[in-house]
Amino acid sequence: MQQEIGYAIIGTGYFGKRLAEIINNMQGARVKAIYDPDNYKEVTMELECDVEPSVDSLVKRGDVDAVVVSSPNYLHKSSVLKAAEQKKDIFCEKPIALSYKDCQDMINSTNNNNVIFMAGHVMHFMNGVKKVKSLINQGEIGEVLFCHASRTGWKERNSNNIPTWKDFNKFSGGQLYHHIHELDFVQFIMGPAKKVYMSGGNVAHHDKNSGDENDLLLMTLEFENNSFATLKYGSAFRHGEHYVEIQGTKGSILIDLQDARVIVKTLDRKYHYLLHESAEEDEDRRRIYSNSQTDGGIVHGKPTDKPPEWLNSIMKKEMHYFHSLIDGATPDSEYVSLTNGIAASNAIATADALTLSLQEDKKVNIEEIF
Repeated sequence: MQQEIGYAIIGTGYFGKRLAEIINNMQGARVKAIYDPDNYKEVTMELECDVEPSVDSLVKRGDVDAVVVSSPNYLHKSSVLKAAEQKKDIFCEKPIALSYKDCQDMINSTNNNNVIFMAGHVMHFMNGVKKVKSLINQGEIGEVLFCHASRTGWKERNSNNIPTWKDFNKFSGGQLYHHIHELDFVQFIMGPAKKVYMSGGNVAHHDKNSGDENDLLLMTLEFENNSFATLKYGSAFRHGEHYVEIQGTKGSILIDLQDARVIVKTLDRKYHYLLHESAEEDEDRRRIYSNSQTDGGIVHGKPTDKPPEWLNSIMKKEMHYFHSLIDGATPDSEYVSLTNGIAASNAIATADALTLSLQEDKKVNIEEIF
């Protein structure tokens, strides 16, 4: 066990700042420096760390063992490559990149430099989601035939009438890439998709202050063994939804991310699980969704915002897990693909195929992306 693991943070916005705070509260961990040209003054005072003028100088520090990349999505690749070249272990927020090719470049670099490359797919660290994976592996609902995921809400115009990087496809990847959790999870359950089709577009946010991302996306995924999935994403839905439905030959599971519950139905019984760590965290999530004008589907936090306790709890779990790997722990079997870039890369490959499908109005084989 190392005496202390030194961390560097690239990007200290809503997520990055909170991840840094979590690190500073972990035993044997300390944020040594950050790079963030926008938020560095307030953040460095709170974290009591150094500020670096560039990513290059940050990753070259001798007191830094690991780098957390939580900058805007389009900047992830360059930061990961620079950190890998300096033999730093890496945690990268989702989506790790905006194309499959970029993902492969990042994976090759981290593999060649023998460093950890963990994706911030925080949904996997929800207690209810872990339980669902276990139940499916045990055959509780039989063979999975179909999944449906919905992540929808309504996005109001920005209060200052100035769009941010999150509102533009070339910077965020749009709804499909920025909210990749459900696409990743469906494939974690069913395996990699083989063929995909997507329709939709920008149907409700046409003014100059709304950016250019598509606000209504309808997806169909085909898998081996005659199984299927559909997904619905977007910010053009006044009645927002957030759930994943899993249908099997012997039962079904509903992961309700809006009402914060997991419902399992088998041939002879029906039972419930908590979605998060405690009933209090589930209630916190329900309250936030019920009070949100967007139904909780489309929310972008600011550095000054504090994440709700349910989100804070799973962020702690993933960061403690990353820290344990750096400290020499063996990866859990269910998380191996999260810590080498493979799961994140598979999700991006499918997103690329869906994007091509929308552009060319055709069904696309995932092999076309490879």
